[in-house]
Amino acid sequence: MMYTLSQIAQTLGRPVEGDGTIRFARVAEPAAAGPGDLALAMSPAYAEALHAGQARVAVLWEGADWRAMGLEGAILVPRARLAMAGITAALDPGPRMNVGLHPTAVVEDGAQIGEGAAIGPFVVIAAGARIGARARIAGHVTVAEEAVIGDDALLMQGVRIGARVRIGDRFIAQPGVVIGGDGFSFVTPEESGVEKARRTLGDQGEITQQKWTRIHSLGSVRIGDDVEVGANSTIDRGTVADTVIGRGTKIDNLVMIGHNNRVGEDCLLCGQVGLAGGSTIGDRVVLAGKVGVSDNITIGNDVVAGGGTEIYSRVRDGEVIMGSPAVKMETNMAMYRALRRLPRALEQLSELRRAVAGMTGGKRDDD
Repeated sequence: MMYTLSQIAQTLGRPVEGDGTIRFARVAEPAAAGPGDLALAMSPAYAEALHAGQARVAVLWEGADWRAMGLEGAILVPRARLAMAGITAALDPGPRMNVGLHPTAVVEDGAQIGEGAAIGPFVVIAAGARIGARARIAGHVTVAEEAVIGDDALLMQGVRIGARVRIGDRFIAQPGVVIGGDGFSFVTPEESGVEKARRTLGDQGEITQQKWTRIHSLGSVRIGDDVEVGANSTIDRGTVADTVIGRGTKIDNLVMIGHNNRVGEDCLLCGQVGLAGGSTIGDRVVLAGKVGVSDNITIGNDVVAGGGTEIYSRVRDGEVIMGSPAVKMETNMAMYRALRRLPRALEQLSELRRAVAGMTGGKRDDD
């Protein structure tokens, strides 16, 4: 497809500088941009690279002198990453799917397919399921009985939606997502060594041979509007009540959300985050990569957890935390600096002890 500079400017809500009728087929980094590309140089750091390329039009930082750069047209933006969101949305055609039902798809009796939906090859939609209008479902997706998926959803290849799952509008699931699998919940006939160790903080007591008995998951999963889930992530259904994901939350690849968790609105859960069961996550929480959350705790609104943080206890609203166990980020950085100084401090202590021993003839103070 071809686009004009004016079209992109309208998408961004910004004025066009120069010739808005110039057409381009794709975006490119400044140095690699040719005459038929839109160069993205939204920081002064890219000015030199822009001169190395051959772009006629570009998106630049606010205040840039586009004429001095030899351009014929430009869009000036105050916030680069926000502009990037608008540009990529305008230029991304999404996966190509034909509206209607593919001949190899299986739709059981009682399932409902919304107007304008595209159902791809080898999709299975079970009885009682409902698919919203204009939904796009790629190949090899399964939607179990009585699941509900809202309007304008996009389910990529191999997605699995479990029984009675409820999903809002504009949902996106990348390949391999599993929503509504059984929760990981087992019990022994009598108190297990794990339970004893947790109660006593380490003592398993007398160890006896016992077998695990499954606690079945009777709940399901409930997901709000505008939620996205990354490739190969999983959300388990609840034991009795539903596992809940709030509106606008974005979940990265390889994230595991256990049973009975309640995640708030507009959260970001980055790659390899793991939530054990039964915790409550507030609104606008950001959990960076490899953050682990223990079971049955509460994390307040607007919390930010740095990469690799392990959260074992309640976190108050607005805290910025890091480390294992989690502490305030400034405390963690102070601890890290102290740890780095520890080898030198031990050397100095050893030198001091030798000096003291030399002054006392090798005798200890208490001799």
